[in-house]
Amino acid sequence: MDGAEQTRTLLGPADPARTIVVAPPPVPARELIERAGATSPGTGHRRVRPTRRLVLTAGTLAVAAGAVAVLRPFDERTPDDRGGPGGAVGTLLVPVAYQFDADPPAAGPQLRTLASKIKDTEYDHRSGRYTYHHTKVWGDPVMSSPDDRYHVAFAGESKVWQAADGTGSQSNTQLEPQYPDEASRDYWQRKLAGPAVADTAAMIPLPPMELTPPPADPSQLRERLKVQYGAGAASKAVGTLYARYVVPRATRAAILRVLADVPGFRWRGRVTDRAGRTGVAVTVDEREHDQQSLLIFDPKTGELLAHELLTLTPVRISAYQLILDTTWTDRIG
Repeated sequence: MDGAEQTRTLLGPADPARTIVVAPPPVPARELIERAGATSPGTGHRRVRPTRRLVLTAGTLAVAAGAVAVLRPFDERTPDDRGGPGGAVGTLLVPVAYQFDADPPAAGPQLRTLASKIKDTEYDHRSGRYTYHHTKVWGDPVMSSPDDRYHVAFAGESKVWQAADGTGSQSNTQLEPQYPDEASRDYWQRKLAGPAVADTAAMIPLPPMELTPPPADPSQLRERLKVQYGAGAASKAVGTLYARYVVPRATRAAILRVLADVPGFRWRGRVTDRAGRTGVAVTVDEREHDQQSLLIFDPKTGELLAHELLTLTPVRISAYQLILDTTWTDRIG
């Protein structure tokens, strides 16, 4: 039994993540943590080596999110942004602004309309031996102060080429530190010795694993998306699915229709994601976990552009996932 399973066993019914769908990573988490914690030769910059507390905080982060307030355009640095020890600045994260912030309508009718009019995307007319995904993620893992008030994490970009049998290659890039609020930024810039320089890892071979593409059949898709556990679990399953598979148009439409029938999703209208792309968004509030889950879809193709989690009290980003590119290819690299 690994650490995650031991933790879930100890928590039992009290585990807030017991219904969360988490796909197995292409590369074991321990290997990724060890790579992130290593010091790059010749740079003199210290990598943050996750402790047990840090890893557990990251697991907790994956199930914590909430309501949205417009603070300033996201990823914008304030005039008083300043380098800490070693010149660290890092990005201050703020929530995405919603078109419908207060009293958003139920998302069902809008999701059904979107499903009926989506068009083909570029990869619908391509084929290849490998699926390719370029993603950016913040919040796994995250490092917290002893009182759990101040948080910092490094964003990471990954590029994954994967064949039908699971084999392929993956590269990872660690990016600058990012913070959910100014107080966290100020606290960690005093504590950290210096910034972690973006560092592109060598290609990592992927072992064989079972991959089952998502079905277009509604009944099978409802099971795959874990809708029996509610809208929160379904939103996380959608994020996992789009980050792993190249989803054809018919299945994209079916996903939207399945989500339309799940109670709890609210329509947020037009938004701009963290990559500057225009999308349409739905959210679900999980008050029992003090979290909100956000899904951003391409309004033309129905593809998932981003999945975010926010805390409700106080309002701040807990985790985000950007799906920057998806396609089929015959080449790696």
